[in-house]
Amino acid sequence: MLGSIKSSSEGPALPTASAGTARTAVRRRAGTWRVALVPWLFLAPALVIFTWFKFYPMLSGFIMSFYDVQFYSDSEWIGLDNFARALSDADLRVAVWHTVIYVVVGTVCSSIIAFFMALALEGQARHLRVLRTAIFLPAITSAAIIAEVWRILFNSAHYGVVNSLLGFVGVDPQGFLTDPSQALWVLILMQVWKSTPYDMVIFIAGLVGINRELYDAANVDGASRLRSLWHVTLPGIIPSISVVVMLSFIRGIRVFAEVYATTGGGPAGSTETIMTHVYKVGFEDLDYGYASAVSLLLLLFTVLLTLIHMAIKTRISN
Repeated sequence: MLGSIKSSSEGPALPTASAGTARTAVRRRAGTWRVALVPWLFLAPALVIFTWFKFYPMLSGFIMSFYDVQFYSDSEWIGLDNFARALSDADLRVAVWHTVIYVVVGTVCSSIIAFFMALALEGQARHLRVLRTAIFLPAITSAAIIAEVWRILFNSAHYGVVNSLLGFVGVDPQGFLTDPSQALWVLILMQVWKSTPYDMVIFIAGLVGINRELYDAANVDGASRLRSLWHVTLPGIIPSISVVVMLSFIRGIRVFAEVYATTGGGPAGSTETIMTHVYKVGFEDLDYGYASAVSLLLLLFTVLLTLIHMAIKTRISN
């Protein structure tokens, strides 16, 4: 009898414990959801702004690329005509050629200079850290400010800074930004000056990651500095090289502010790039459909370039 009473008294306790455990689990899940939701609440304003000013214009541009956009009448669907026009546009081909020169020459020069600067400035000494910070300043300076400074430096008048210096050594004033044969090279020089510090920091990060024992082993084997550089340093910074080249290519392809604020694509179209061409077609000629099509082609090319870079990087890693 006592046994039955005991068992009956213990029986109802099991559901109570199970219900309590279930409620605890529900509270834990609710707390987990709240914790996971908090970061998104903080990010929500930025995401809304980013979506409105980034993704919505991209979607609108994608749609407009298939239309002959008219402001005072209905826009006409023309399918792929804008893309076909881009492939046969002589002005666009000239802009592409200028962009290719700008990208290739700028990437090669800035990468080489940045690499040797990284070799010279690698270290933990306090003065090196201060010097690296000072050298990095051009990379974080506004493009508009840099363009204005270079316009002053390379003013074609005899009182321009560079022309004044050339006058001291008996060289006649040069056209620079007003000379079609020199303007693009001045812009490339400006890009190299601006991007080299950024590339240098990436190379320094790669150099720091190289195992120092490899250099010790090379010294034991009697390797010279040049052979150590070729067989130890360069293989060790291949990932950094790939990142620098990729970023330089993308940076050069989408260059706009530096060119537009300095020469506006002139003189005589000698510094016209893809982005300045898109700007003029879209905002001066008001041909938004064609400008959107060229922008979309540029986006697709950039994505393709990124995929190729990732494939090459994966193959090198393996």
